[in-house]
Amino acid sequence: MKCKQCGIDKVDSEFYVSNKSKCKECVKSNSTANRLANIDKVRAYDRARGNRQSPDYLKEYRSKYPNKYKAHNMVNNAVRDKKLFPNEHCEICGSIMAIEAHHDDYLKPLNVRWLCSCCHKQWHRDNGEGLNG
Repeated sequence: MKCKQCGIDKVDSEFYVSNKSKCKECVKSNSTANRLANIDKVRAYDRARGNRQSPDYLKEYRSKYPNKYKAHNMVNNAVRDKKLFPNEHCEICGSIMAIEAHHDDYLKPLNVRWLCSCCHKQWHRDNGEGLNG
């Protein structure tokens, strides 16, 4: 299959199911370019949607759950610094959608399992909070 933007022949897995005209690489680069070109509008939209928690809420959460807060930060920093690499699929169901780091014990911050958001939520429904949360 040939991408209409870059003109390169690619296998089907290089295209999204919903968009067979442009390859994933081109779709992502277009999305990034659009976001950067309209960053003020995008940020205003995000704020209006309520993606940000209030400073008071964040302060309360961080003081109430210091181990969780530290563990989440350590994982995010390790992924950013390429010291920890997320799995491409959920360790329970094999899904490749919305993979998240799960802590069984928040005092072992870099000891995580990679679960899709559905399995992650189900784990917490079945087992409650992780240890030392």
